[in-house]
Amino acid sequence: MARPKIARKSTLVDMTAMCDVAFLILTFFILTTKPKPSEAVPIQTPKSVETKFVSDKDLVMISLNNEGHVYLSVGDNASDRAKKKAMLEDINTRNNLGLTPAEITTLTKQSFIGVPISQLKQQANLQPEQINSKVLPGIPAQDTTNNQMVEWVRAAVNAYQGSTMHLVLKGDNVAKYPVFKNILTAFKKNDQFKFEMVTSQSNVPAGTDLYKKNMSGKAG
Repeated sequence: MARPKIARKSTLVDMTAMCDVAFLILTFFILTTKPKPSEAVPIQTPKSVETKFVSDKDLVMISLNNEGHVYLSVGDNASDRAKKKAMLEDINTRNNLGLTPAEITTLTKQSFIGVPISQLKQQANLQPEQINSKVLPGIPAQDTTNNQMVEWVRAAVNAYQGSTMHLVLKGDNVAKYPVFKNILTAFKKNDQFKFEMVTSQSNVPAGTDLYKKNMSGKAG
């Protein structure tokens, strides 16, 4: 008895629907992805083989660019912004600046402080796109006679009293040492002897003790 013949079916798969889905996903990512914004204070940090992440809470960062200009910023959460407001109120009171509550609120919302204390009112009146290192001259710290970082670090210590303040220094690789030294002086005058440095990660040189230690750890 002969076997019944099984009808062969076409192996052709219609990919039209799959292509539509792929293009929809691609369109979604193109429309929703935001390019990384340019840094308000461009800094080329020195390289380091250490890998440790800086806390984004209770953060006070001092940035030093390649021109020796100094800028101060805090963390981006509500707690840090409240402490930044307290710092500004402290600076305002001690220096009789006459900043209004609205101006202090504006300065609190801005990404960083980058002017001499006497010019804080002018910074408060700048547009958001003007808050960058090209417009703002930085906090004076170039010489020991007018090192305003001493006042800012003191205000930060007072504002963060009762919590752990993460003091971070982000310096450019070609920044001049005298300004760096004056920032350290501001730390010391406020009894801040522990701080963190922001660096760019670099591979451990082959053959060094650290390289051998890392390799032995991977082998284990």
